[in-house]
Amino acid sequence: MKLLLTLMAAVEAATGVALLASPVLVVQILLGTEIAGAAVPLGRIGGAGLLALGVACWAARGASPRSGLPTALLYNAAAALILAPAGLQFPTAGVVLWLAVVGHAAMTVWCVALIARRPS
Repeated sequence: MKLLLTLMAAVEAATGVALLASPVLVVQILLGTEIAGAAVPLGRIGGAGLLALGVACWAARGASPRSGLPTALLYNAAAALILAPAGLQFPTAGVVLWLAVVGHAAMTVWCVALIARRPS
């Protein structure tokens, strides 16, 4: 559990910082398309949320990490289910998007396995 939450903390915080700094660049890398107007501040809000998720995962790994698993499961399942159709919708989507889809799907399965496991 600690490894999962540590990995999520690092990846989501880094993605959050990148979105805060340049949502236009992050969307270009992931989807191969441009954003403008209201999408830019919304991308930054998403970045702030991902940074907050990273901080929460980091904090949860030291205390009772099992309590953070439902949140990790919900986030990773939603991310995979949102990003995969986006990749199909935008033929310009890059390999980074598909790595994110696979990564979130794998972490979803990891969360389910940890939740199903009896506490030690």
